Amino acid sequence: MTTNKTENNKGNILIVDDTPENLQVLSATLSDRGYKVRGVINGKMAIRAARSGSPDLILLDIKMPEMDGYEVCTQLKVDPKTSEIPVIFISALDEVLDKVTAFKVGGVDFITKPFHVAEVLARIEHQLTIQRLKKQLIDRNTELQQEIIERKKAEEAAAAASLAKSQFVANMSHELRTPLNAILGFTQVMSRDSLLSHENIENLRIINRSGQHLLELINDVLDLSKIEAGIIGLDERSFDLYQLLDTLEEMFQIKAETKNLQLRFSVQPNVPQYIKTDEKKLRVCLINLLGNALKFTPNCGSIWLRAVQANHQPAKSEVYPNSTSDDCYFILFEVEDTGVGIATAEIDKLFEAFVQTEAGKQAADGTGLGLTITKKYVEIMGGDIEVESVLGEGTIFKFNIRVFPATSSEITVATSQRAIALQPDQPIYRILAVDDNQENRLLLVKMLQPIGFEVREAENGFQALELWESWHPDLIWLDTRMPVMDGFEAVRQIRAKEKPSERRTVIIALTASTFEEKKGEILAAGCDDFVRKPFQEQMLFDKIASYLGVRYIYQELPALPVGALRRYFVSEKPDSFFSPLLAQMPRSWVQELYDAVNDVDEELAIQIVDRISETHPTLAEALKDLLADYRLDRIMDLTQSILK
Repeated sequence: MTTNKTENNKGNILIVDDTPENLQVLSATLSDRGYKVRGVINGKMAIRAARSGSPDLILLDIKMPEMDGYEVCTQLKVDPKTSEIPVIFISALDEVLDKVTAFKVGGVDFITKPFHVAEVLARIEHQLTIQRLKKQLIDRNTELQQEIIERKKAEEAAAAASLAKSQFVANMSHELRTPLNAILGFTQVMSRDSLLSHENIENLRIINRSGQHLLELINDVLDLSKIEAGIIGLDERSFDLYQLLDTLEEMFQIKAETKNLQLRFSVQPNVPQYIKTDEKKLRVCLINLLGNALKFTPNCGSIWLRAVQANHQPAKSEVYPNSTSDDCYFILFEVEDTGVGIATAEIDKLFEAFVQTEAGKQAADGTGLGLTITKKYVEIMGGDIEVESVLGEGTIFKFNIRVFPATSSEITVATSQRAIALQPDQPIYRILAVDDNQENRLLLVKMLQPIGFEVREAENGFQALELWESWHPDLIWLDTRMPVMDGFEAVRQIRAKEKPSERRTVIIALTASTFEEKKGEILAAGCDDFVRKPFQEQMLFDKIASYLGVRYIYQELPALPVGALRRYFVSEKPDSFFSPLLAQMPRSWVQELYDAVNDVDEELAIQIVDRISETHPTLAEALKDLLADYRLDRIMDLTQSILK
């Protein structure tokens, strides 16, 4: 029986009354109703019982000897152990003042004797219900507080991870782009040599183009990081859309001819020639889609690029929330091919980062970021992208972008000339090159000294500060990341030491970072401008001219003869040339060559090809041409097709 009462206990109640008969009546009544009851006959016993037993509720008489109910309640409420126990006064006193006093000392209710059992039970249940709800509220509040703490920890961890990622990307940007700056820069310096043979000129072009390709891959990863971080936006400029499409057609036409593909560009007459949007992002989108079309379209197929002025307008994007149809319109681009197509199951994940289709995996080429970046760029330009594909028949990518009208007068035409010297009757300009990387300092010296500038070098900010004080350069090319003292601290100290009466030194930062927030940090430190690595020599000369008023003597650059680039690509023979020759080779040899290029072991690949030079000179020579152009991807495709 006791066990059942414990299991069904509705609450623990302490009854305090100096009249034993009252205790017995209440105890019996409440026990029958499922409550666990304890009774005491005076105030001191009540306080001890409350402290030791922690009842859920106290029924307290007022008139008792030695210590009345008011004093008992007062002492209970000042004790942290008992302060939260609800007290119901039960007394024969019926004056308003008695009831007011009861509530003042902490009572939650007042029952007048003689009482009705039903009323007592109702009031007890009411208070216990309040206590249960209060406890649930406290427990839930504790849970919420814990959830808030956990969420805050998660947010802090996410912020720390985001910061670590940003720092990693910044470091990667600097570490990769800095040597690329030297590679691409020295190809520009070497190309000035008029004594170079045609072969060496071709070699420089290969180096430069391979470096540019590596730079594009690096930029893909960095751009995706910037997109995810929400720190990439629009760089709207007016440009000639027709010229952009002509350039792309010329670029891809040569490659298409090597695969016997038909490449056709079509622009409807209502598409304006001059528009204003982000030219670089549009160019990247078209290059990504055209590149994929060429990659996945077999020989003798067809590729079309069509541009039309869209009749419909997609929903307003975050980029142009306030634009109206009066000041902008939409251009729709379509890239269609007769290639291998995309399986329906793969289309849903087509635009996810680092995800490649089965055809993409077999091609073993690319990072799996091209379509992801394309989609993000299209959205940034106020449009959307969609794809239609039939496996084995072909694919159509369609995207529209929001553009603004422009005129030819807004377009800056690039000049085909190169600065070769300073015009006479000018002062000798002093240029300080500050970079911890020796190759980058040497690059700046070799670019600037032959023109007529006086150039000195410093490998950190501290040396730069000393040379600025002693040599007084007119302009400083300043790397931002260096040991001892970085570029930010160097420019701050220079600006702090400059006197208003003296000529202000022009300081232009050289940064390998592609993150836009660095621009504000660089300018806030005191730099006049910044240039990102890798840079073109013409940009350096233009910046110097802009800030110092330098005048150059220019050499007009001859236009490339028709077919100058084509000659190089024609040497990259089509698959129909390689396939029958490779099919005649021993399978073990083909497997060796595939393994070597798959491991990016160029030296081993050259050794393997050299072994067949005497017996199969035609094939060996053609493979050596591919190796010289770093086309390991092409050799992998060719050998893989033979091994299947």
